[in-house]
Amino acid sequence: MLPYKNLIIIKDKSQIPVYKQIAVQFIGLIQEGKLPPGALLPSTRSLAFDLQLHRKTITAAYEVLVSEDWIDNLPRKGYIVSKDLPLVRPKTFRQNRSNSFSGKGVPNFQKLNPVLPHHFKENKGQIIIDDGFPDISLLQAGVISKQFQKSLDYFTYRASLRKPVTEHYNLQTSLCNYLKQTRGFDIETENVFVTRGAQMAIYIAASLIIRPGDKVIVSDPSYFIANAVFEKLGAQLIPVPVDEEGMCTDMIEEILKKNDIRMMYVIPHHHHPTTVTMSVERRKHLLHLINQYDIAVIEDDYDYDFQFKYDPYLPLASDDHGGKIIYIGSLTKVLGTPFRLGYMISTTEFLEEANKMRRMIDIRGDVIIEEAAANLINNGDLTRHIQRSNKIYAQRCDFLSKLLFKELNDSITFTKPSGGMAIWVKFNPEYSLEKIVNKAEKSGLLFYGSVYAKGEKPLNAFRFGFASLPEDELSTAVEILKNSIN
Repeated sequence: MLPYKNLIIIKDKSQIPVYKQIAVQFIGLIQEGKLPPGALLPSTRSLAFDLQLHRKTITAAYEVLVSEDWIDNLPRKGYIVSKDLPLVRPKTFRQNRSNSFSGKGVPNFQKLNPVLPHHFKENKGQIIIDDGFPDISLLQAGVISKQFQKSLDYFTYRASLRKPVTEHYNLQTSLCNYLKQTRGFDIETENVFVTRGAQMAIYIAASLIIRPGDKVIVSDPSYFIANAVFEKLGAQLIPVPVDEEGMCTDMIEEILKKNDIRMMYVIPHHHHPTTVTMSVERRKHLLHLINQYDIAVIEDDYDYDFQFKYDPYLPLASDDHGGKIIYIGSLTKVLGTPFRLGYMISTTEFLEEANKMRRMIDIRGDVIIEEAAANLINNGDLTRHIQRSNKIYAQRCDFLSKLLFKELNDSITFTKPSGGMAIWVKFNPEYSLEKIVNKAEKSGLLFYGSVYAKGEKPLNAFRFGFASLPEDELSTAVEILKNSIN
C-alpha cells in the first residue's frame, strides 16, 4: 500500500472542499502511473485514519472518482482503479508509460562476466545434469521440519535475537565437535566461522589476503568461480596441472622458487572439477612447501563427507601447518542447495577480521537455519543422513560408471571416483561436447554449471553429477547423450 499520508496533502485554507482535494490528487496519482489500472485503493476507514479525517469525507471523494469513471466500487472487494479509464485526460497521461527504472540508468557502473550460465526454463520431463548436487529428497522432511519448529520456539528465537550480530555460537560449537570427530582437527569453537555457503567463505578469506597484482597458485583446471573471485580481487593466477595424483607439487616448488607467491588455492580431496584425490606423497610435499615458504593457503574441501571407502585421507589442515591453511567446508553439499551454510576454520586472529568483513554484507546470518543445523548435528540426525546418503550415492556412482562404460566407452574417458557427487567425463577430441550439449538440450537433457567446453581453454569435458539423479534418470541421460553423439 502506498504511503497516502505523505502523497495526499490537504490544504486547510484552500477554498476547494477537502473531498475534492482528495479526488484531484488521486486522479494525479493515476495519471502519473503510481496507481495503475486494477490497483486496489485503501478502504474509506483506513484512509480516513491515515489522513486524520472523517470517514464521510473519504466516501465523498471516492464517489466523485466513481462518477467520473476513475475508479470502480466492486462488491466484496472494494475500490479499484478503473481498467477503462476516462477518454478525456491530460495529454501527459500515457497508459503504457515508461517505467521509472528504464532508460540509461546508473552511470559508469562496473560490468562483470557471468560465472554461471543463465538460468533456463525448466519443464516437466527434463533432466538436469549438475556439477554435483545432493539429492534433497533424501533429507527426511519430518526430521528437518521438527528442527525448524524447535528453532522457531518463542524463547529460543528471542534468545537468538539478544546475541551480538554475527554470533553463531550454537552452530560453531556443534561444528567444532563434529569436525574434531570427522576431520581430526585440534580446534576450539573460536576457530570456527560460519558463512552462508562455502562460496562466501572463499570470498571473505581471499579478500583478506589478496591485493591487486598478487600472484596466486591455482590448479589447472580449477573451480572456475573461485578463480573468478581471485581475478576480481586483482590476482595474477599461476595455473599448475592436475594429473591422476592431484596437483603437480614439483611444479609448485619450481614456481615458489622463482616467484613471490601470495596465496595458494588447493582442492586435495575430490578435486573440482576432475574429482582426483591427491596422493599421500604429494600431500606431504605440499605441506613441506607451505611451511618452508610460509605461504597462505585456502583448502577447499567442499564434499569431504561423501566417501565410498573406509580409509579416506584427512584434510591437509589436520596436519601441522602453523595456522597457514584456511580450511573451508560446506553443509550445503550435505543438506541440499536450499540450505546455504558453509564454514571456515582458521586462527582466531584471522577470523576476527573475517567477522568484520562479513558484517559489511551480512549482519546476522540466517538464525533459524543455523539453529536447525546445530540441532541436526547434536542429535545425530546429520550423521545418520550422511551415512544413508553415502550408500545411495555409492550405488548411483557404480550404476553410472557401468552405464558410461557400456554405452559411451568409445567416445569418452573417465575414472570412477572414490567418493563425492560427480564423475569427470572427458570426450575424445573428435567429438565436440558443445555440439553434443546443444543437441541433448533439444531432447530434454539440460546441463547446469557442469560443462567445461567453452572459454579460453576448452576441456571438452563435463562433470556428470550423479548424486541428485535416481537410476532411471541416469539411464535416460546416458541414452540422450549417446543419441546426441550419433
